[in-house]
Amino acid sequence: MDSYISRDVSQIINLKDQNKFLEFLELMSSLTGQELVYNNVAKTLGVNIRTIQSWTGVLVAGGIIRLIRAYSERSTVKRIVRYPKMYFCDTGLACYLAKIFDYRALMTGYLKGPMIETFIVNEILKSYKNNSEEAGFFHYRDSQMNEIDLIILREGKLTLVECKSGITYGSSDIKAFARLENSDYEIGPSCLICLTEKAYPIRDGVYALPITSI
Repeated sequence: MDSYISRDVSQIINLKDQNKFLEFLELMSSLTGQELVYNNVAKTLGVNIRTIQSWTGVLVAGGIIRLIRAYSERSTVKRIVRYPKMYFCDTGLACYLAKIFDYRALMTGYLKGPMIETFIVNEILKSYKNNSEEAGFFHYRDSQMNEIDLIILREGKLTLVECKSGITYGSSDIKAFARLENSDYEIGPSCLICLTEKAYPIRDGVYALPITSI
């Protein structure tokens, strides 16, 4: 981390306060898998929002984090103005920055769910990249707090993916999928990925899949 901040980051921006940037990194690690609200991060760290936006751009450019835009069919502009979800590209680094140093601390702490979601999303995106396949990746959240962790748009179809850190789930855990049933796009095979050892059906066209399947 010392090398990254003093060498890589300093080549991109004029970093006056390295300790504050490290605080920013540590805070961001605790927000992986969540919507990124720049103003909240700025208030927490006591810096202006432009600085946070600049620092976020540095992390994206350096492959430290990735941003997933919000999904909207009505306007591509809405995809941009809504809050993106932020994921660390390396869960090991995220855990280190969040002071999670062992398995037990991860599995009993509040970051268990976000870290597992981060891992799942990263593995899915890497599989597309490694196969040289292009697709659009989004997340969904509406005013009624219906959420879909990952939406994959490819060949005119939407694949809906929910990420969970438990084992047993039912139709109520994917109720947000119904929000896109009247979509302009066809809904393809969708799933809930979790810590189950074997796949099982949740409802027609939707299965719970083990995390090992990705």
